[in-house]
Amino acid sequence: MIVPHHSILAETRQTLDRLRGELLDERGRAAHWTGTLSPSALSTATAVSALAVVRRSAPEAAPETTSARSLEAMIAAGIDSLLDSQNRDGGFGDTDRSYSNIATTMLGIAALRLGTARPHSAVAAAIDRAESYVERAGGIPALRRRYGTDKTFVIPILTNCALAGMVSWREIPALPFEAAAVPQSLYRRMRMPVVSYAIPALVAIGQAHFFHAPPRNPLLAWLRRRLVGRTLEVLERMQPASGGYLEATPLTSFVLMSLASTGRAAHPVSQQAVRFLRESQLEDGSWPIDTNLATWVTSLAVHALASDPEDDAAWADDALLEWLLRCQHTERHPFTGAEPGGWGWTDLSGAVPDGDDTPAAILALAELQKKTPPQSSSGRAAGVRQRVEKASQAGAGWLLQLQNRDGGWPTFCRGWGRLPFDRSSTDLTAHALRALDRLRTLCAPRTLEAGGADLRQAALQRAAARGWRFLRKSQQADGSWLPLWFGNQDNPDDGNPVYGTGRVLLALDPSDSEQRAAGIRAADYLLAAQNADGGWGGGISRTQWLRREEGLDGEAEGVTSSVEETAIALEGLAAFVLSAEGGQAARGQAEAERRGNSGYAAERCSGSSERDANGGGESRYRSAIIRAMTFLCRAVREDRHHNPWPIGFYFAKLWYHERLYPTIFATAALGTASRLLGQPHADPQRDVERA
Repeated sequence: MIVPHHSILAETRQTLDRLRGELLDERGRAAHWTGTLSPSALSTATAVSALAVVRRSAPEAAPETTSARSLEAMIAAGIDSLLDSQNRDGGFGDTDRSYSNIATTMLGIAALRLGTARPHSAVAAAIDRAESYVERAGGIPALRRRYGTDKTFVIPILTNCALAGMVSWREIPALPFEAAAVPQSLYRRMRMPVVSYAIPALVAIGQAHFFHAPPRNPLLAWLRRRLVGRTLEVLERMQPASGGYLEATPLTSFVLMSLASTGRAAHPVSQQAVRFLRESQLEDGSWPIDTNLATWVTSLAVHALASDPEDDAAWADDALLEWLLRCQHTERHPFTGAEPGGWGWTDLSGAVPDGDDTPAAILALAELQKKTPPQSSSGRAAGVRQRVEKASQAGAGWLLQLQNRDGGWPTFCRGWGRLPFDRSSTDLTAHALRALDRLRTLCAPRTLEAGGADLRQAALQRAAARGWRFLRKSQQADGSWLPLWFGNQDNPDDGNPVYGTGRVLLALDPSDSEQRAAGIRAADYLLAAQNADGGWGGGISRTQWLRREEGLDGEAEGVTSSVEETAIALEGLAAFVLSAEGGQAARGQAEAERRGNSGYAAERCSGSSERDANGGGESRYRSAIIRAMTFLCRAVREDRHHNPWPIGFYFAKLWYHERLYPTIFATAALGTASRLLGQPHADPQRDVERA
């Protein structure tokens, strides 16, 4: 089938108008976007277990801690949600669209056992089916293999199971909770067995193991007993006002069940944790993995709306700017010890500044500054510019101090260790590079006094060069990059090279020969990975889920792409080609002026795909881009962007989906692709193959 450029642009315009309308409706009259995270069987299971241990350990504390909703009602609603979420194979998956996995299934069994003193027939049957799944999956050895050397999650899971009588405490390694008694600045030098964000679990679970299975070494037992109180103070200092560590249900629940199991259900930390669980339980009785990702989805929504070439900026108001500025952390963070300047994923008290949300906020502020009306007599534009520059410079300084020795950026803490979520990652590094590059055009960087980070041009260029070297070394043999925070459950090892590659392409500079070559390899990878339906990602599980939603029986055949991954790939590919073409056109124009040949630039911007990969890719790349645009337009027309897919990869291999991701990602992708196809050198009458 043959489709001219102007036809796909017209269809894209209609789709963009619909997506923009829905995205703005999601914001409503609020200053920002909040989004909605998927219910999580794992979070629900841990919350039910924690509340059940509180009920069992200190029933007299229940009225005080659950004045709005009784423990019994919370637990019962959670169990009903678990029963509804059990998969056909007997296991539990992280979301309603996820495969069963051994970790969530073991936690589900523990919750059903702890939450129901006398299991009725439905609960007993659910436990039997889940236990059969665990046996088929390989039991505890399989659980240990799932997490390898990272003890961040396997020990909490086993602790939960021990409280339910499923395993012996002696089977569980003891966490050295006494290590938390040293100054926070020394944590990263101590080679902790858990990642940087898990210190509360280290303390609470370590103490629970100490009480339930004391060490046989009397000297070690004496030392740990002496440090129980001091490390408990660490828990209190780290607990945010909301009561939820990281705003995360699993982490908070593990802390609560550990303290309650040792007779401390009435401790202030436990009381605050119960309050958090009560306030974060959803109407269907479940819990999400985190309260929300408000700062993250707001920053992404700003980027998406600004990507539209016909954006009118009506949405870019003072309330949005002020809200995003207020989200910046201005004090040393008690959880990770992070210096001021960064942004977390939400405006709630449990957020921690990190290496992905900080560059996202810097980029969003840059867009909001551009949308500010020209200088007026009130000087508003000048005031906005100064405030955005100050906040952006503080954020950039924070990012520079976070950069690892290998040149990449980790999530929370520099140089903490080699465990997942503490290593440098490609998606965060690419995001940081984009933010630092934007800073160079946003303001005139100078040496930042707060934090002592050097923000002069030379320092930014050195940081960027180191970041690029990390990305160059991290590129896979097939041209792709693997991300940290996103995955695909149908891929080996749950990796998502489509997401990683699309995100890194946004950060590459085609005017640099090495980055251009890497970008061509990455773009060629995306072309090779494009599905028959014109999209990317997804998989057989998405096909099967969609069939069930449509009331169809039988096994699924073929792969159905996801809106999220298609949008990520499309935006990265279109942005790279657009940037390459822009640079090539500028170089061609300069050469034309030097040679007095006005047709030189146009000649250089056409031709074979191999030549135009340095600045165009008219044949292969544009064909792939138009196929992806067509897929997204069709998906939106069929309302499939209202069915988010679990590509989010939270802490410790915990899947989630976010309701706004498909809308936000598709808006950004179609806006960027429209910019590319709307460029003057592209012949609007040229016919391009469409699958």
